[in-house]
Amino acid sequence: MTGQGEQGLTSRPGSHQVGHVTEQTLGLLAEESWDRFDDHDSVFYEEVWHRSHTLAERARRMCGGFVAAGIRPGDRVAVMMANSPEVPLIYQALWAAGAVVTPVVFLVGAEELRHILTDSGASAIVTSPELADTVRSAEVDIPIYVDTAELERAPEHGPVRRDPGDLAALMYTGGTTGRAKGVMLSHRGLWHVAKDAFDLSHQEGMNRALVPVPLSHAYGLIISVASMHATEPQQAVLMRWFEPKTFLSLAAEQRVRYGTVVPAMLQMLLAEPLESHPLPDLAFLTCGAAPLGRDVLAEFERRMPGVRILEGYGLTETSAVTTFNPPGRRRVGSVGLPLAGYAITIRDGAGEPVETGDVGEICVSGDSLMLGYRGEHEPDPEGTTLVGGPANGLVDGPADGLDGDTGSGDKELRTGDIGCVDDDGYLYVVDRKKDLIIRGGFNVFPRNVEDALNQHPDVVMSGVVGRPDPRVGEEVVAFVQLRPDATATAEELIEWARDRVGRVKYPREVRFVDSVPVTSVHKLDRKALRARLG
Repeated sequence: MTGQGEQGLTSRPGSHQVGHVTEQTLGLLAEESWDRFDDHDSVFYEEVWHRSHTLAERARRMCGGFVAAGIRPGDRVAVMMANSPEVPLIYQALWAAGAVVTPVVFLVGAEELRHILTDSGASAIVTSPELADTVRSAEVDIPIYVDTAELERAPEHGPVRRDPGDLAALMYTGGTTGRAKGVMLSHRGLWHVAKDAFDLSHQEGMNRALVPVPLSHAYGLIISVASMHATEPQQAVLMRWFEPKTFLSLAAEQRVRYGTVVPAMLQMLLAEPLESHPLPDLAFLTCGAAPLGRDVLAEFERRMPGVRILEGYGLTETSAVTTFNPPGRRRVGSVGLPLAGYAITIRDGAGEPVETGDVGEICVSGDSLMLGYRGEHEPDPEGTTLVGGPANGLVDGPADGLDGDTGSGDKELRTGDIGCVDDDGYLYVVDRKKDLIIRGGFNVFPRNVEDALNQHPDVVMSGVVGRPDPRVGEEVVAFVQLRPDATATAEELIEWARDRVGRVKYPREVRFVDSVPVTSVHKLDRKALRARLG
C-alpha cells in the first residue's frame, strides 16, 4: 500500500515535480511558496532561526516518509503537538502526500483523543515525546510517530494529484455541548480563505510576525496557509505556547511588526507592566477566536501607544476567517468586512433577513464553507448548522464522506452567533445564541455584562452565565478574577454593573475566582463556569 502509480505520485530523490497537480490544492501551494523566494531566515523558535529552503527540504522528506509508510490520498493523519517548526511542515507534507490533516490540541486527554482518532478513522498519528504517553493511553491501534526523525530519512517527494474539492483538513470542534465534531474543510476552501485573508490584511514591509496561537486550532492553521500566499519573504517568531512575559520579551528582542492573539491573551498582557516593555516596531495585532471587549481594546492601545488591534471573526466551519478589519479602515467594536468569497445575512428567528442595523443570527454563504460534519451528529437548533447541503450538513457520502467536490456555493451556515451589520457592511457580533440568558422575559447577553465588569479597575477578567431560577427563569451570575491588590467587594461590582447595563441585566450574584477558566485555545469556558454553579 504505497499509494504510488494511479495516484500520480513522484518519488525520485530530490524530485518535487508539480506540473501535474491541480491548482488550488495545498500541496502545490506549499511547493510554489518554497520556490517563490531565495533562501532566508523563516522561523525563529527557542533561540534558533530556521532557513526556508532547509524547512522545504524537510517537508519533502516527510512527505516521502509518509508515502513510504503507506499513507494514501484521503487517509486521515492526526497531528498532536505543541507549536514547533515541525507542525506546519507536517501539514505541508501530508497535503503533498494527498492525506487529510487532523490537528489535535495537545492538551486533550486520552479519552477525548480516543474519540477523535476513532471518529476520524485516523490511519496514523504524529506526536512529540512529552505527549507519547497520552497517545498510547488512548489505546487506538494505529502507527504512532514520536517526532519526525524516522519520516525525514526518506527521499524527497513531490505533491500528488488532488482535486480542489477534496478534503484537506478534518478539524474537531467541541463547542459548548457534547462530543467534538469533525469539521470537513476542502483544499479550495482553505486556499481561498487564506488568500483572501492575506490580501485583506497584508501591508508591505510587515513581514515579521509573533505567533503564540496554537497551530492545531483553526486560527493557527489558517495562519500557516496564509503565509504560503505571501508576496514577500515572511518571518515567524513562533512560541511553543502563550506566556505573557515571554510574548513581550520576544516581541522586543526580535522586533516583530505584528502578531496574532485572542482576547484572553490581551487580558493577560494587561496584567503585566506593559509600560516597562516598549515595542516601537510592533504596529498591530490581529485578534480573533472570541469576542473582544471594547474596554480591553481601548486599555491595551492606551498602554501600548502605536499598536492597533485589528479584530476579525470566523468559525472552524468557515475555514477559520469570515470577516476582518482592514488596516487603515478598521471600525472599533466591529469584527470587520466579509472576505471576498463570503456574504453575510442577518436573519430573525423565522429565518427571514432583517433590516440593516437590526440584530439577528449571523448567517454566512460562500464557496469556502465546510463540506459538512464528519459522520452523524444530532443537529443543535441553537448552534452552528449548515443548511442547503446534504442532510443539513451531516455528511456521510462518497469515499466515507471525506472526498469529492460537493461544492458549498448554494449552502448557508447558520452560525448560532447574534450580531448586526451596518450600512457599510461591517459586522458587529453581540453574543452566542446559546449563551443568551433570558431573565424575566428579557434578553441578557453575557458579553455586555462582562464588558461592563471588565471596565472596573480591580477586575482582570470576568465570565457571566445564567443559573436556573424558579422565579425569573434564569438569574445572571458573574465569576470575577480580581487583580492582586484589589479591594472591590461583590456588592460594589454588582452596583458598578447595574449603573452600566441597567436594572434588568446586571448580575445579582458575583463569585470571586483565582482565575476565570479558558479553553485550550484561550476562549472563555462557559461550560466550566456553568459546572461551578452547583
